[in-house]
Amino acid sequence: MKRKRVILSLILFEIFFVDAAGPAKPEYSTDLETSLRNELFNQYEVLQRPQENVYVNVTLTILTVNDLSIKDQALSISGYLNVAWSDDRLAWSNSSTTTQDYTNVKFLFSTEEYVWRPALIIENSVNDISIISDKTIPMRINNGGIIYWSPSGIYVVSCESDTTYYPLDSQECSIKVSSWAYTSTEVYLTLGAEPIDLSFYSANGEWDLIASSGTKSGDKTRGSDSFSSLTFTVKLQRRPMFHVLNTLFPVALMAVLIAMVFKLDVDSGEKIGFALTVLLAYAVYLTMISDNIPSTSVTICYLSLYLAFIFSLGGISVVLTIFVLSLHHKPEEDEIPRWVKSLTTTVLLKMALMKSCGKCCRNSKVAEVASLSDKTEIKKLKISEKCEFPIVEATKDENEDGITWHKLSIIMDRVFFNIYLLLIIMSTSMLLMVIFIHYSKAKA
Repeated sequence: MKRKRVILSLILFEIFFVDAAGPAKPEYSTDLETSLRNELFNQYEVLQRPQENVYVNVTLTILTVNDLSIKDQALSISGYLNVAWSDDRLAWSNSSTTTQDYTNVKFLFSTEEYVWRPALIIENSVNDISIISDKTIPMRINNGGIIYWSPSGIYVVSCESDTTYYPLDSQECSIKVSSWAYTSTEVYLTLGAEPIDLSFYSANGEWDLIASSGTKSGDKTRGSDSFSSLTFTVKLQRRPMFHVLNTLFPVALMAVLIAMVFKLDVDSGEKIGFALTVLLAYAVYLTMISDNIPSTSVTICYLSLYLAFIFSLGGISVVLTIFVLSLHHKPEEDEIPRWVKSLTTTVLLKMALMKSCGKCCRNSKVAEVASLSDKTEIKKLKISEKCEFPIVEATKDENEDGITWHKLSIIMDRVFFNIYLLLIIMSTSMLLMVIFIHYSKAKA
């Protein structure tokens, strides 16, 4: 009797504990994975969507910025998209839906040849507008039916450049990802928690990536259908050192050289040659700058305006130099008009920062020299060590301030030098102030 009770207890234990626990889970093996793959893909249709409305999560990982061409208005980056969606037909976490328990198989791998994937395009691509596709990139499928796909590539996209503050400019470019063929009611794109991943980013030598973001843009309408779209935006700022040393510094230096033509002595014979040389140098530099700026009138580059202004000053300086030379070589017999004398004494001498011709320098040593007049009588002349020409005291045959054509040419050289130097300093300071303020704001 006691033996029967023991046997009955063992039978009941097997029924309630062993059978309740079920058979042991099969350990992972290649045969088990092959069996699971055959079962899942036996009646799988690649062209059929997993469900009526598929939500596709997309993020962008940027590896590096290859180039940003301002002239071509194109951005080239290397990176890959991280695309994830759910396909219940490839889920095996619930053993009741499969012939055996496959829970020890954590992941499966496949390619786009055997698994449905959303049709995506880079909407603003300039090289190749086609469906993002790569049969060699594996898809990772977990037991819940979530598929992860990361197609990589070099994406060259259109980027409308703002050249206003060139060469210390900042540009904002977008990579637009859009659904193709499937409308927004069939495939809906969503952004991940971190739209742009910069964990593997390598810095570019010319451009500094200062900001990045992702937004859900409005659905794109093609005909009567609308398609889901995402926009990934990167903000790039040009690194300043190269362009400060090779663009801004030479430009400012050559601008000062234009004013120096009025410091050359008329008798040197080099005034016209020097003015034309500086003018041609500026013309060459203006051509070099224009080659790097797009041919567009949407935005105007401050540097181009500055170069055009300085180039105009250079052209005018040639004309003014010819005018000064003509004054210098004018015969002394030609009488200076009275209005010219009045203008010189009241305005031009002040603009030249000179005293009147009879009192050119103050507190200077004075020497007496002899000069023979037309009537062979001796006149006393005063020569200032700091004056640029002999100061002749007034006589009956000369005007009150002793103005001659030769002296007038020297005064005009001084006037033009002061005006040019003032214009060049003001324009250069304004250019540098504007572009450096913008650079600091963009950096912040």
